[in-house]
Amino acid sequence: MKKHLKIWFGIVLAVAVVAACGWYLSRYPIPVLQPAGVVGRKERDLIIFCAVLSIAVVVPVFSLLGYFAWKYREGGTKAKYDPEQAGSRMAEIIWWLVPSFLMAIIAIVTWQSSYALDPYRPLESSKKTLHVQVVALDWKWLFIYPDQKVASVNEVAIPAGTPVDFEITSDTVMSSFWAPSLGGQMYAMPGMSSHLNLAADKPGNYEGVSANISGKGFAGMKFTVKAMSDTAFRGWVYDAKHAARPLSAANYAALARPSYNNAPAYYSGVQSSLYDTIMMKYMMPTQTPEPKTVHALDAAKAVD
Repeated sequence: MKKHLKIWFGIVLAVAVVAACGWYLSRYPIPVLQPAGVVGRKERDLIIFCAVLSIAVVVPVFSLLGYFAWKYREGGTKAKYDPEQAGSRMAEIIWWLVPSFLMAIIAIVTWQSSYALDPYRPLESSKKTLHVQVVALDWKWLFIYPDQKVASVNEVAIPAGTPVDFEITSDTVMSSFWAPSLGGQMYAMPGMSSHLNLAADKPGNYEGVSANISGKGFAGMKFTVKAMSDTAFRGWVYDAKHAARPLSAANYAALARPSYNNAPAYYSGVQSSLYDTIMMKYMMPTQTPEPKTVHALDAAKAVD
């Protein structure tokens, strides 16, 4: 009777855990597990695949751990005392071969997926890729559209169904560009230009964050990815082009100063060479204006 109660208790406990996880996911969605882009879906499938294979090892191991701890407890009377037992060759083969086989499968799949999900590789599409340049600042994100000659702060608009090539750098300390619903993340480092190719399947607003601590304003360093129809995107670009603030050298210098929790802002008249100028001044520090060099050092001290 007691044995049946233990079995039913384990079943009820397992069902309760699954129900609690389902309730949490329904109330508090996890963007990584609910992707809105082709890259995000492939990454989610890889996470689930590796998790299922890992469970095939973890569940038996911890189940046997509890079973042996209970069976061979100090007060137990049913366990057979056999100090001369040499061991079981079959048992050793099982607990070495099965985990090794599963780890080999995970390694092969992960290796193949790493190349398939190369962030520098353009996404296949019949539509022309949209080029967006991303600059990490203290503590905000600047998005430059070199072909449209506009820019925005803490908001990036993209057409749904269109591949986007994000070219990423930093004008301060290292940060990390991450839009969990779309998949992938890429570090933004001064003097280095990285690429991250993403696409949104459907219109919607998707949260983006910095995934690398970069100072006291890091918690508010968020942005919104606005995926919209082609018509709506053209309207967004039109509104940005008629923004009152041109992104002149003086306006950029003011924007680059440390600030917190910045609301979305839009700029027109963006120079096509702005991104290259930002990046190259760290590649050629002798040509960097002195005020900006001091700012970069101050930002580094704030992180320390």
